[in-house]
Amino acid sequence: MRFSCAARTDVGVVRSGNEDSYLMLSDRGLFIVADGMGGHAAGEVASDMATRILAEEYRPVRGMSDDELMSQMIGAIRSANEAIFRRTLSEHDKRGMGTTVTALHLLPRRYLIGQVGDSRAYLLRRGVLSQVTKDHSYVQEQVDAGRLTPEEARVHPYANVITRCVGSSSDVVPDLFFGTLEAGDLLLLASDGLTGMLDDEDVHEIVIAELQLEEMVDALIAGANHRGGLDNVTTILVRIEEVAAPTGEVPAMRA
Repeated sequence: MRFSCAARTDVGVVRSGNEDSYLMLSDRGLFIVADGMGGHAAGEVASDMATRILAEEYRPVRGMSDDELMSQMIGAIRSANEAIFRRTLSEHDKRGMGTTVTALHLLPRRYLIGQVGDSRAYLLRRGVLSQVTKDHSYVQEQVDAGRLTPEEARVHPYANVITRCVGSSSDVVPDLFFGTLEAGDLLLLASDGLTGMLDDEDVHEIVIAELQLEEMVDALIAGANHRGGLDNVTTILVRIEEVAAPTGEVPAMRA
């Protein structure tokens, strides 16, 4: 497996602090975006805890089955959830804090994503941009029920209300996504500070441009800020240069 990657987080135009966190562990093929909430720096604490604990707990070994990989991803996210929830109970100023988590792990010919909240993962393949994850949000539930269109959901007053997050209760259920990888694929992880400002067409226009990954990240964040920058913006891009030969599914250990 050969890939290149780039990432950046930005405070945005309106907020005074940044409650987003991200982690790129390219030697392990592990990438995480977390968007914290809670105020008084509590959101920053929650997102930092989530990325660190998930990375510590999610350590797959060579030869693991799909079920074992999924179980370890779920366990890692639940460990982060438990630690954050305990802190909300023991520290008065941390009550109500929580965070989204979207974690991508590259396998030799596939990927595994674990997700809680509305930080998204996208896949660009042969010029077509597809959203891999599904938001845990009030407006997404209304779209699923046929009460809102996706266009209406984007501008709804409750567009930022999420229905599932890490740390708000004693347990959490992540969504998991497996998918195949091809040379030339581009994977995007982003907090809703990006996707709340730019629609999929805007994102697509930027990611199909002939830019270096760092330039692409900068262009995405600049676009979100140009549209208002109402929230912190975090973006990770991973471009698959070459996939491994089909010799069995083992976790990627080098870039």
